[in-house]
Amino acid sequence: MSAPRFPARDGVPASRLQLPPGPWATVFEALVARFPRIPAEVWRGRIASGGVLDADGRPITLRTPYRLGAEIGYYREVADEPAITAAEHILHADADLVVADKPHGLPVAPTGAFVTQTLLTRLIRRLDNPALVPLHRIDRATAGLVLFSANPATRARYQALLREARIDKTYEATAPALPDLALPHVRRSRLERGTPFFRMREVDGAPNSETRIDVIAGDGPLWRYRLKPVSGRKHQLRVHMAALGAPILHDPWYPVPGDEGADDPTRPLQLLARSLAFDDPLDGRPRRFDSSLRLLPLSRDQRAD
Repeated sequence: MSAPRFPARDGVPASRLQLPPGPWATVFEALVARFPRIPAEVWRGRIASGGVLDADGRPITLRTPYRLGAEIGYYREVADEPAITAAEHILHADADLVVADKPHGLPVAPTGAFVTQTLLTRLIRRLDNPALVPLHRIDRATAGLVLFSANPATRARYQALLREARIDKTYEATAPALPDLALPHVRRSRLERGTPFFRMREVDGAPNSETRIDVIAGDGPLWRYRLKPVSGRKHQLRVHMAALGAPILHDPWYPVPGDEGADDPTRPLQLLARSLAFDDPLDGRPRRFDSSLRLLPLSRDQRAD
């Protein structure tokens, strides 16, 4: 296994950027312009510490010339990163594939305010494998199974499973009852980015998303649902359930966005990536992985508050 051009630093994978068109003389000037919210002095410090690499994996300097389309790697830094105490569990690990069970609230990969407190960073450290790459992602608020490629030489064959929809994904969710909806039900719609930027919305047009919905337990105001996404659009399950009039329990963004309870560990989003099943692309054997996590138990007098 060859060393990556942009090796992980203390378990944190490098972010990548292809330099966009612009009038800059140096890579430093391009970075300052590309990321206006990051002060120039922060980029000076990153470059001085060797935290920005060229396409060959070598540290750049303040004078490294700008070149359109050149790829660089850099290491993100976040001040006062929130600590996440919930722990992940590794269900499977071999030379090619890692399967992890992610708790609610833990991001899959570095994003926003999270760099070290992510599933990817934790696994890189635990397994001492900087080549780990997530094959797919689930929302930070969602718990459950995530697949990782552990070997660049076989990565494309596992990526093809996702691209060609050859993985059977099953989720479980708790949401208000839908007694007037004939189940099982298939929801198809067109999803596009909404407002704020992190939300998705249904719009008119040819469907680009599909979810198969069935009930596991339906007794009382809240039901337990089985959700099977045929496509993999961002927030697809959350949008589709909200559109049917049954937003997933404790969802702060759908159908109406708000901050209440968004990071409250006592009110986790009741959505779980429950199982993954597929034929292994390397040897053809059927494989199935099931989460060891569970949603909150239902009770007959529970209310969707």
